[in-house]
Amino acid sequence: MNINTITAEDLRRMPDKEGLILQGCGGDLTEWVDGINEMLTNAGILKDGSQFENVFAFQHGELTCLLYPFDDGNGRMSRLLTTLLLYRSGFYVGKYISLEAKIAKNKDLYYAALAQAQIGWHEGTEDVVPFIKYLLGTILAAYKDFEDRMALVETKLPALEMVRRASKNRIGRFDKQDMRELCPTLSDSSIEGALRKLVAAGELKKEGKGKNTCYFRLN
Repeated sequence: MNINTITAEDLRRMPDKEGLILQGCGGDLTEWVDGINEMLTNAGILKDGSQFENVFAFQHGELTCLLYPFDDGNGRMSRLLTTLLLYRSGFYVGKYISLEAKIAKNKDLYYAALAQAQIGWHEGTEDVVPFIKYLLGTILAAYKDFEDRMALVETKLPALEMVRRASKNRIGRFDKQDMRELCPTLSDSSIEGALRKLVAAGELKKEGKGKNTCYFRLN
């Protein structure tokens, strides 16, 4: 394993370099590299004994940072590692509510926060607070979804009432996958049957066909 020391200015001269940056890596840097390799191996991302072998270390202000370079997929990789780091810190909501899916549903907000946090990067004046606020908001929303889901499960309602209440928790259009996430104890056939009854009763309106089918509440 090689941990190559560079400066923040060296990093700014790497426009074509893809990778993940971890900020605030105090203590033994080797332990950080080994820890990330272990997490990615346990998650099935690094396979056949592959590991990050060449890592860059640099100082950014008073923080020691590590750059893990790779060829492609830096966005997906960083979001996955965020989930893994949350696990290690005792925040397990990502096991039950997909943070990746929540970000995907609001990609414009994700990219806007990311772009705002990168303003001034080349001059060393960037402000990461907008992205931190976005990420914390996403995690909070995931916990709210988990709370709503558990409330539905613990009440032990009939399938029709469970789907009805789940639909009332949705803003705007939703699909069958949204109902699966909110009603994990129900089978697909039970969810489909409940949705048909709610459409027939005039509570929901159905739009689209096949995979593009969605619903929204009429009252």
